[in-house]
Amino acid sequence: MLEQTRSSEHDAGAAASGILDAAVEHAPSYYAASANPSPVRDALTADIETDVCIIGAGYTGLSSALHLLEAGFRVTVLEAARVGWGASGRNGGQIVNSYSRDIDVIEKTVGKKDAALFGDMAFEGGRIIRERVEKYGIRCDLKDGGVFAALNDKQLKDIQHQKALWERYGNDQLEMLSQSDMRNVVDTDQYVGGLLDKSGGHIHPLNLALGEAAAVESLGGKIYEDSAVVRVERGEPVKVFTEKGSVTASFLIVAGNAYLGGLVPELKAKSMPCGTQVIATEPLSDEQASAILPQDYCVEDCNYLLDYYRLSGDKRLIYGGGVVYGARDPSDINAIIRPKMLKTFPQLENVKIDYSWTGNFLMTLSRLPQVGRIGNNIYYSQGCSGHGVTYTHLAGRLMSEVLKGQAERFDAFASLPHLPFPGGHMLRVPFSMLGAWYYTVRDKFGI
Repeated sequence: MLEQTRSSEHDAGAAASGILDAAVEHAPSYYAASANPSPVRDALTADIETDVCIIGAGYTGLSSALHLLEAGFRVTVLEAARVGWGASGRNGGQIVNSYSRDIDVIEKTVGKKDAALFGDMAFEGGRIIRERVEKYGIRCDLKDGGVFAALNDKQLKDIQHQKALWERYGNDQLEMLSQSDMRNVVDTDQYVGGLLDKSGGHIHPLNLALGEAAAVESLGGKIYEDSAVVRVERGEPVKVFTEKGSVTASFLIVAGNAYLGGLVPELKAKSMPCGTQVIATEPLSDEQASAILPQDYCVEDCNYLLDYYRLSGDKRLIYGGGVVYGARDPSDINAIIRPKMLKTFPQLENVKIDYSWTGNFLMTLSRLPQVGRIGNNIYYSQGCSGHGVTYTHLAGRLMSEVLKGQAERFDAFASLPHLPFPGGHMLRVPFSMLGAWYYTVRDKFGI
């Protein structure tokens, strides 16, 4: 019997409201066009009971579901659109260790002693991804190796400090790259050096999410698509309502991130949706691909508003960068990203851009994840601040631990202080843009 599959070519340009039209499909990205077959999943149309209800079928929700199912919980996932519809299925596909603000920043906040726990977890997310890929046979073009590229001497000193910091916390797979070494990694004259993290890497992000969803279902978990949550009735148990059904659960995990909207008001004031833009070229020839990225590593530069790029499984260059504060969709993504790509690789002047897309991530003022409890049985993790591929997989393990009564690591994240953006909702975008401009000027002049 042939498996019924979805087309992934329709525009998903909906606002970050958390409530989407039932016909919404994946954004028209390269990832959607090259996605592995995915079964049609029903919308929730009944009143059901479960141990754990999860809002959101992105990495945080799927990782939580997998860990909880492996621990023996009954799990139901409610997704407003499609599995991996948000940032999990649209990101740059890079496995980057640690957090959006590194362990030394956490040390300054909580002290070196308490920061040790964060250091122990900083490289765990990437290991979880590889464990999932191997255990469940997920086809997502997993490749090893990620490079931080320095554009000036100040950035080179910064990544030398990063290497020492990460080695102090157990990462022994790091190698400094000289300017000449970098030319063996990426064919551009932009960089003065770099840092190779052999435990980094890259993946097809949507296929990773689809494979994790299949793993969830193989363990008896249930995923409902087209099932936006419209109301949460707090209590013990908690009751979660969609337009046509409800889930009564002992525990609720909120994993909507940038697409949660105002569903849980407590989570809105200290976070802001932001957009990032990505393009994918036509497939390159073997000679072109091996010339521009001979080691097939992924690369990100060290600017505050950084550029990132890598080769896909079929040898397209996937290039992303820029931030749109407030998550507005730019009218011309190519006009924003293609000049960045050509500055790095002028030799690709005549290469066609086949796909361009945008996606939202959730940023906190501290740039650290926002984690915690509401009452006794609602848990949340959000605000990866553009650094979510690895952290979200760690977050799923933390959710499983805390629901099993092992709260130490969850509580470490929950204890991190988070402040609202200056000026509230009205001024958070202009203030963030001003801050980004300041750091961009510093990057430009190497100060």
